[in-house]
Amino acid sequence: MAPSGSSATSHRPRSTAGAAGVGALVLAAGAAASAIRRNTRRNAAIVDNVAPELRPWVAALPPSFLTGYDPAPPRRDTRAERVLSAAIPVGLGRRETLPGRDGDPDVPAYVYDPPGRTRRSGALLWIHGGGMIGGAPWMDHGLCTRIARELGVLVLSVDYRLAPEHPFPAGPEDCYTALAWLHDRADDLGLDRDRIAVGGASAGGGLAAIVAQMAHDRGLPVAFQALVYPMLDDRTVLTDRGEDVGRLVWTPEKNRDAWRWFHGRDATLEEGLAYASAARRQDLRGLPPAWIGVGSIDLFHAEDVEYARRLQDAGVDVELLVVEGMPHAADVFGWVPSMRDFRSALVAALGRAVGSDVRTGLNR
Repeated sequence: MAPSGSSATSHRPRSTAGAAGVGALVLAAGAAASAIRRNTRRNAAIVDNVAPELRPWVAALPPSFLTGYDPAPPRRDTRAERVLSAAIPVGLGRRETLPGRDGDPDVPAYVYDPPGRTRRSGALLWIHGGGMIGGAPWMDHGLCTRIARELGVLVLSVDYRLAPEHPFPAGPEDCYTALAWLHDRADDLGLDRDRIAVGGASAGGGLAAIVAQMAHDRGLPVAFQALVYPMLDDRTVLTDRGEDVGRLVWTPEKNRDAWRWFHGRDATLEEGLAYASAARRQDLRGLPPAWIGVGSIDLFHAEDVEYARRLQDAGVDVELLVVEGMPHAADVFGWVPSMRDFRSALVAALGRAVGSDVRTGLNR
């Protein structure tokens, strides 16, 4: 018989709640496992070309994430973004507001400044993906933190304006403003102006390539461009890439409408405005050295390989990494060996270009 008093009374509800909590977790885990099994069966037909070690993880994703498509213009969930972005300053990053240029609004950004960074270090302007119509810096918090810590560089992750609310040239100009801020504040920040790189993934990679072109034309030094499966050519929407590419994550339909919302018109073969699409530029001479990484079944595979070839033909040093069976943005599966190697290759290339040895303080 339980003793009388408050201790017995309070003990029993806690025990019941604990049991209920465990039961709820078990049920949730079972439901999640069932969903994964259903998704795996449903997705099996569209992952045949995915590399074997990636296939189980890709097949388990919700079908809507893989190929689902909503043709309506995207609407930013600003409340969710505020919650997710609030987590960034808890780690290495801090918020910064960059003054706008030529009447443009101020540009929000996050600065990742690792402890022990050698002054007059290198720096990286990082640009997030999302088709130039979505995404936010919080998506790349882990990668920016890793680059800053491992390479001993300052990383600036820019929160540029997005289409369709802010079409071209808003996004590229915001990113250029961030690059100019790094140069303008180099002495205060302890940066070497000759070791400032630009980089980004997907649309961020395409914008990084555009910013490198803008900087070249405007006389602002850029040491390196790191282009991760970059979105380079709006004319891709006019070309049938076949059934083996662009079936997962970023599809031709998404690409077509993203470019339309960014440019405010449908793509044509006619020459467009300067800096509206990196691959449209005819003369690539004098651009900074580049690292380009992409998967063989990525929708951007052909345009990325072609851009690498054109850079090389123009006398630009280029390192091209093509991963067989890698769909768009599959490096989010960072625990898979090939994807871990893909991310490490990116970090190593940046290290060779602008990194510092944070243990000894010597430049690499």
